[in-house]
Amino acid sequence: MAKQYDEKLKLLHILRILMEETDASHRIFVPEIIERLERQGITAERKSVYRDLETLSAFGFDISHDRTGCALLSRDFEIAELKLLVDAVQASRFITGDARAELLKKLAKLTSRHRARELNRSVRTDEGDRQQNEYILVNIDWIHDAIADNKKISFHYFDWTPQKEQLLRHDGKRYEVSPWTLVWNNENYYMLAYDKKTDSIRHFRVDKMKNLRKTDSRREGYETYSRFDFSKYSSKLFGMFSGEECTVTLRCENNLAGAVIDRFGTGIGIFPRSDGCFTCTVPVIVSPNFYSWVLQFGKRMEIVAPVDIREGMKSLLTQVSELYL
Repeated sequence: MAKQYDEKLKLLHILRILMEETDASHRIFVPEIIERLERQGITAERKSVYRDLETLSAFGFDISHDRTGCALLSRDFEIAELKLLVDAVQASRFITGDARAELLKKLAKLTSRHRARELNRSVRTDEGDRQQNEYILVNIDWIHDAIADNKKISFHYFDWTPQKEQLLRHDGKRYEVSPWTLVWNNENYYMLAYDKKTDSIRHFRVDKMKNLRKTDSRREGYETYSRFDFSKYSSKLFGMFSGEECTVTLRCENNLAGAVIDRFGTGIGIFPRSDGCFTCTVPVIVSPNFYSWVLQFGKRMEIVAPVDIREGMKSLLTQVSELYL
Protein backbone atom coordinates (compact mmCIF):
# COMPACT_ATOMS: atom_id res chain seq x y z
CA MET A 1 0.00 0.00 0.00
CA ALA A 2 2.86 2.35 0.86
CA LYS A 3 4.51 1.61 -2.49
CA GLN A 4 1.31 2.56 -4.37
CA TYR A 5 1.15 5.83 -2.43
CA ASP A 6 4.79 6.56 -3.25
CA GLU A 7 4.17 5.92 -6.94
CA LYS A 8 1.33 8.44 -7.04
CA LEU A 9 3.32 10.96 -5.03
CA LYS A 10 6.35 10.40 -7.26
CA LEU A 11 4.47 11.54 -10.36
CA LEU A 12 3.50 14.83 -8.68
CA HIS A 13 7.04 15.42 -7.42
CA ILE A 14 8.44 14.88 -10.90
CA LEU A 15 6.00 17.41 -12.30
CA ARG A 16 6.97 19.95 -9.65
CA ILE A 17 10.67 19.40 -10.34
CA LEU A 18 10.10 20.02 -14.03
CA MET A 19 8.05 23.14 -13.34
CA GLU A 20 10.59 24.63 -10.93
CA GLU A 21 13.84 23.64 -12.59
CA THR A 22 13.27 23.45 -16.33
CA ASP A 23 12.14 25.46 -19.32
CA ALA A 24 13.03 25.65 -23.02
CA SER A 25 16.58 26.77 -22.11
CA HIS A 26 17.19 24.68 -18.97
CA ARG A 27 17.03 20.89 -18.79
CA ILE A 28 17.53 18.28 -16.09
CA PHE A 29 18.79 14.70 -16.40
CA VAL A 30 16.93 11.67 -15.07
CA PRO A 31 19.64 10.82 -12.46
CA GLU A 32 19.15 14.36 -11.04
CA ILE A 33 15.41 13.76 -10.84
CA ILE A 34 16.01 10.46 -9.02
CA GLU A 35 18.36 12.18 -6.58
CA ARG A 36 15.78 14.90 -5.84
CA LEU A 37 13.08 12.26 -5.30
CA GLU A 38 15.31 10.45 -2.81
CA ARG A 39 15.58 13.69 -0.80
CA GLN A 40 11.79 13.47 -0.45
CA GLY A 41 12.04 9.86 0.73
CA ILE A 42 10.83 8.45 -2.60
CA THR A 43 12.83 5.73 -4.29
CA ALA A 44 12.68 5.48 -8.07
CA GLU A 45 14.31 3.63 -10.93
CA ARG A 46 15.30 5.18 -14.24
CA LYS A 47 12.66 3.21 -16.17
CA SER A 48 9.86 4.25 -13.81
CA VAL A 49 10.84 7.93 -14.18
CA TYR A 50 10.71 7.60 -17.96
CA ARG A 51 7.25 5.99 -17.65
CA ASP A 52 6.10 8.93 -15.51
CA LEU A 53 7.42 11.39 -18.08
CA GLU A 54 5.46 9.58 -20.76
CA THR A 55 2.34 9.68 -18.56
CA LEU A 56 2.68 13.43 -18.06
CA SER A 57 3.18 13.93 -21.79
CA ALA A 58 0.12 11.82 -22.57
CA PHE A 59 -1.90 13.93 -20.15
CA GLY A 60 -1.00 17.05 -22.12
CA PHE A 61 2.14 18.53 -20.59
CA ASP A 62 4.66 19.70 -23.20
CA ILE A 63 7.57 17.63 -21.93
CA SER A 64 10.75 16.81 -23.84
CA HIS A 65 13.05 14.00 -22.69
CA ASP A 66 16.02 12.76 -24.69
CA ARG A 67 19.79 12.50 -24.40
CA THR A 68 20.09 16.21 -23.62
CA GLY A 69 17.82 15.89 -20.59
CA CYS A 70 14.21 16.58 -19.65
CA ALA A 71 12.29 19.84 -19.72
CA LEU A 72 8.82 21.32 -19.51
CA LEU A 73 8.88 23.36 -22.70
CA SER A 74 5.70 25.43 -22.51
CA ARG A 75 3.31 26.70 -19.86
CA ASP A 76 -0.01 28.49 -19.59
CA PHE A 77 1.76 31.87 -19.46
CA GLU A 78 4.67 32.95 -21.64
CA ILE A 79 7.42 34.92 -19.87
CA ALA A 80 6.40 38.11 -21.72
CA GLU A 81 2.83 37.72 -20.41
CA LEU A 82 4.10 37.23 -16.86
CA LYS A 83 6.26 40.35 -17.15
CA LEU A 84 3.19 42.28 -18.22
CA LEU A 85 1.24 41.01 -15.20
CA VAL A 86 4.15 41.77 -12.85
CA ASP A 87 4.37 45.32 -14.21
CA ALA A 88 0.63 45.79 -13.67
CA VAL A 89 0.87 44.58 -10.05
CA GLN A 90 3.95 46.69 -9.36
CA ALA A 91 2.37 49.83 -10.78
CA SER A 92 -1.03 49.37 -9.15
CA ARG A 93 -1.72 52.09 -6.60
CA PHE A 94 -4.32 50.21 -4.58
CA ILE A 95 -2.52 46.93 -3.88
CA THR A 96 -0.85 47.06 -0.46
CA GLY A 97 2.72 45.93 0.18
CA ASP A 98 1.90 42.51 1.64
CA ALA A 99 -0.71 41.72 -1.00
CA ARG A 100 1.63 42.89 -3.73
CA ALA A 101 4.48 40.72 -2.49
CA GLU A 102 2.19 37.68 -2.29
CA LEU A 103 0.87 38.23 -5.83
CA LEU A 104 4.39 38.60 -7.23
CA LYS A 105 5.45 35.43 -5.44
CA LYS A 106 2.56 33.51 -6.99
CA LEU A 107 3.31 34.87 -10.44
CA ALA A 108 6.93 33.75 -10.12
CA LYS A 109 5.73 30.19 -9.52
CA LEU A 110 4.13 30.13 -12.96
CA THR A 111 7.56 29.76 -14.57
CA SER A 112 10.89 28.08 -13.76
CA ARG A 113 13.17 29.52 -11.10
CA HIS A 114 15.59 30.49 -13.88
CA ARG A 115 13.03 32.59 -15.75
CA ALA A 116 11.57 33.88 -12.47
CA ARG A 117 14.69 36.04 -12.06
CA GLU A 118 13.54 37.99 -15.11
CA LEU A 119 10.38 38.95 -13.23
CA ASN A 120 12.33 41.14 -10.82
CA ARG A 121 11.10 44.17 -12.71
CA SER A 122 12.30 47.69 -12.01
CA VAL A 123 8.93 49.41 -12.37
CA ARG A 124 9.12 52.67 -10.43
CA THR A 125 6.11 53.65 -8.35
CA ASP A 126 5.54 56.43 -5.87
CA GLU A 127 5.14 54.57 -2.60
CA GLY A 128 4.03 57.75 -0.88
CA ASP A 129 1.05 57.99 -3.21
CA ARG A 130 0.13 54.30 -3.07
CA GLN A 131 -3.31 53.73 -1.60
CA GLN A 132 -2.87 51.69 1.57
CA ASN A 133 -6.41 50.36 1.79
CA GLU A 134 -6.50 46.96 3.41
CA TYR A 135 -10.19 46.55 2.58
CA ILE A 136 -10.04 46.90 -1.19
CA LEU A 137 -9.36 43.27 -2.09
CA VAL A 138 -12.07 42.17 0.33
CA ASN A 139 -14.43 44.77 -1.16
CA ILE A 140 -13.79 43.50 -4.68
CA ASP A 141 -14.53 39.95 -3.57
CA TRP A 142 -17.75 41.01 -1.80
CA ILE A 143 -18.94 42.99 -4.83
CA HIS A 144 -18.33 40.07 -7.20
CA ASP A 145 -20.14 37.80 -4.75
CA ALA A 146 -23.14 40.14 -4.60
CA ILE A 147 -23.28 40.37 -8.41
CA ALA A 148 -23.15 36.57 -8.69
CA ASP A 149 -25.98 36.24 -6.12
CA ASN A 150 -28.00 39.06 -7.73
CA LYS A 151 -28.11 40.99 -4.44
CA LYS A 152 -27.84 44.64 -3.44
CA ILE A 153 -25.01 45.88 -1.25
CA SER A 154 -24.79 48.59 1.41
CA PHE A 155 -21.69 50.47 2.53
CA HIS A 156 -20.27 53.65 3.95
CA TYR A 157 -18.49 56.00 1.53
CA PHE A 158 -15.79 58.40 2.69
CA ASP A 159 -13.42 61.21 1.72
CA TRP A 160 -10.00 61.93 3.21
CA THR A 161 -9.51 64.99 5.41
CA PRO A 162 -6.23 66.96 5.70
CA GLN A 163 -5.75 65.14 9.01
CA LYS A 164 -5.74 61.86 7.03
CA GLU A 165 -9.00 60.85 8.64
CA GLN A 166 -11.94 59.26 6.86
CA LEU A 167 -14.96 61.56 6.70
CA LEU A 168 -18.16 59.68 5.86
CA ARG A 169 -20.36 61.12 3.13
CA HIS A 170 -24.17 61.14 3.23
CA ASP A 171 -24.12 62.24 6.89
CA GLY A 172 -22.71 58.88 7.82
CA LYS A 173 -25.71 57.00 6.42
CA ARG A 174 -25.16 53.82 4.47
CA TYR A 175 -25.53 53.74 0.70
CA GLU A 176 -27.64 50.90 -0.68
CA VAL A 177 -27.28 50.20 -4.40
CA SER A 178 -27.44 47.40 -6.96
CA PRO A 179 -23.90 46.56 -8.16
CA TRP A 180 -23.54 45.62 -11.82
CA THR A 181 -19.87 45.62 -12.68
CA LEU A 182 -16.35 46.70 -11.69
CA VAL A 183 -14.17 48.79 -13.98
CA TRP A 184 -10.55 49.92 -13.92
CA ASN A 185 -10.06 53.59 -14.76
CA ASN A 186 -7.29 56.08 -14.00
CA GLU A 187 -5.42 53.54 -11.85
CA ASN A 188 -8.42 52.94 -9.60
CA TYR A 189 -11.21 50.39 -9.32
CA TYR A 190 -14.76 51.69 -9.63
CA MET A 191 -18.05 49.94 -9.04
CA LEU A 192 -20.90 50.79 -11.40
CA ALA A 193 -24.22 50.42 -9.61
CA TYR A 194 -27.87 51.32 -10.04
CA ASP A 195 -29.15 53.85 -7.51
CA LYS A 196 -32.92 53.62 -7.13
CA LYS A 197 -33.15 57.07 -5.49
CA THR A 198 -31.76 58.82 -8.58
CA ASP A 199 -32.89 56.14 -11.07
CA SER A 200 -29.42 56.18 -12.61
CA ILE A 201 -26.13 54.33 -12.89
CA ARG A 202 -23.55 55.77 -10.52
CA HIS A 203 -19.89 55.00 -9.96
CA PHE A 204 -18.10 54.57 -6.63
CA ARG A 205 -14.38 54.20 -5.97
CA VAL A 206 -13.90 50.80 -4.37
CA ASP A 207 -11.05 51.95 -2.11
CA LYS A 208 -13.34 54.59 -0.57
CA MET A 209 -16.01 52.07 0.38
CA LYS A 210 -16.00 50.55 3.87
CA ASN A 211 -18.16 48.31 6.04
CA LEU A 212 -19.54 46.74 2.87
CA ARG A 213 -22.34 44.19 3.28
CA LYS A 214 -24.41 42.08 0.95
CA THR A 215 -28.14 42.55 1.62
CA ASP A 216 -31.03 40.14 1.18
CA SER A 217 -32.69 42.40 -1.41
CA ARG A 218 -32.52 41.51 -5.09
CA ARG A 219 -30.72 43.85 -7.46
CA GLU A 220 -32.64 46.44 -9.44
CA GLY A 221 -31.99 48.56 -12.52
CA TYR A 222 -31.29 45.86 -15.10
CA GLU A 223 -32.99 47.78 -17.91
CA THR A 224 -31.15 50.99 -17.00
CA TYR A 225 -27.81 49.18 -16.89
CA SER A 226 -28.47 47.29 -20.15
CA ARG A 227 -28.81 50.65 -21.91
CA PHE A 228 -25.68 52.01 -20.23
CA ASP A 229 -22.57 52.34 -22.44
CA PHE A 230 -19.54 52.68 -20.20
CA SER A 231 -17.12 53.42 -23.05
CA LYS A 232 -19.15 56.50 -23.98
CA TYR A 233 -19.70 57.39 -20.33
CA SER A 234 -16.00 57.19 -19.43
CA SER A 235 -14.97 59.31 -22.43
CA LYS A 236 -17.12 62.13 -21.03
CA LEU A 237 -15.61 61.88 -17.55
CA PHE A 238 -12.34 63.45 -16.47
CA GLY A 239 -10.75 61.66 -13.53
CA MET A 240 -14.11 59.93 -12.90
CA PHE A 241 -15.46 63.19 -11.44
CA SER A 242 -19.22 63.55 -11.67
CA GLY A 243 -20.89 66.74 -12.84
CA GLU A 244 -23.29 68.23 -15.37
CA GLU A 245 -23.31 66.53 -18.75
CA CYS A 246 -23.38 68.78 -21.78
CA THR A 247 -22.04 69.17 -25.31
CA VAL A 248 -18.99 71.42 -25.66
CA THR A 249 -17.42 72.91 -28.79
CA LEU A 250 -13.64 73.22 -28.76
CA ARG A 251 -11.27 75.08 -31.03
CA CYS A 252 -7.94 73.27 -31.25
CA GLU A 253 -4.70 73.68 -33.13
CA ASN A 254 -4.19 70.92 -35.68
CA ASN A 255 -1.37 69.29 -33.70
CA LEU A 256 -3.88 68.49 -30.94
CA ALA A 257 -5.90 66.12 -33.14
CA GLY A 258 -4.20 63.11 -31.57
CA ALA A 259 -4.91 64.29 -28.02
CA VAL A 260 -8.57 64.90 -28.83
CA ILE A 261 -9.02 61.54 -30.55
CA ASP A 262 -7.25 59.75 -27.67
CA ARG A 263 -9.67 61.40 -25.26
CA PHE A 264 -12.97 61.14 -27.14
CA GLY A 265 -12.41 58.45 -29.78
CA THR A 266 -12.56 58.46 -33.56
CA GLY A 267 -16.36 58.80 -33.68
CA ILE A 268 -16.35 62.55 -33.02
CA GLY A 269 -16.72 65.12 -35.79
CA ILE A 270 -13.58 67.16 -36.54
CA PHE A 271 -14.02 70.24 -38.76
CA PRO A 272 -10.86 71.83 -40.21
CA ARG A 273 -10.52 75.60 -40.38
CA SER A 274 -8.31 77.77 -42.57
CA ASP A 275 -6.21 79.11 -39.69
CA GLY A 276 -4.34 75.90 -38.80
CA CYS A 277 -7.02 74.89 -36.32
CA PHE A 278 -10.09 72.67 -36.20
CA THR A 279 -13.29 72.63 -34.18
CA CYS A 280 -15.00 69.64 -32.61
CA THR A 281 -18.15 69.17 -30.61
CA VAL A 282 -17.86 66.59 -27.86
CA PRO A 283 -20.02 65.32 -24.97
CA VAL A 284 -18.40 65.90 -21.56
CA ILE A 285 -19.30 65.85 -17.91
CA VAL A 286 -18.15 69.27 -16.75
CA SER A 287 -15.96 69.25 -13.66
CA PRO A 288 -12.78 70.97 -12.45
CA ASN A 289 -10.87 68.11 -14.04
CA PHE A 290 -12.38 68.91 -17.45
CA TYR A 291 -11.23 72.52 -17.17
CA SER A 292 -7.78 71.30 -16.08
CA TRP A 293 -7.60 69.03 -19.11
CA VAL A 294 -8.31 71.97 -21.42
CA LEU A 295 -5.86 74.24 -19.56
CA GLN A 296 -2.94 71.87 -20.04
CA PHE A 297 -2.91 72.83 -23.74
CA GLY A 298 -2.73 76.58 -23.03
CA LYS A 299 -3.66 78.80 -25.96
CA ARG A 300 -3.74 75.83 -28.31
CA MET A 301 -7.23 74.82 -27.11
CA GLU A 302 -10.24 77.05 -26.42
CA ILE A 303 -13.78 76.41 -25.22
CA VAL A 304 -15.99 78.06 -27.85
CA ALA A 305 -19.44 77.07 -26.60
CA PRO A 306 -21.71 76.90 -24.71
CA VAL A 307 -21.43 80.33 -23.08
CA ASP A 308 -21.93 79.10 -19.50
CA ILE A 309 -19.09 76.56 -19.78
CA ARG A 310 -16.88 79.22 -21.34
CA GLU A 311 -17.77 81.54 -18.44
CA GLY A 312 -16.97 78.70 -16.05
CA MET A 313 -13.45 78.58 -17.47
CA LYS A 314 -13.11 82.37 -17.11
CA SER A 315 -14.23 82.16 -13.49
CA LEU A 316 -11.74 79.41 -12.74
CA LEU A 317 -8.89 81.36 -14.37
CA THR A 318 -9.81 84.45 -12.34
CA GLN A 319 -9.85 82.53 -9.08
CA VAL A 320 -6.52 80.87 -9.82
CA SER A 321 -4.86 84.10 -11.00
CA GLU A 322 -5.84 85.82 -7.72
CA LEU A 323 -3.63 83.35 -5.87
CA TYR A 324 -0.59 84.65 -7.71
CA LEU A 325 -1.21 88.41 -7.51
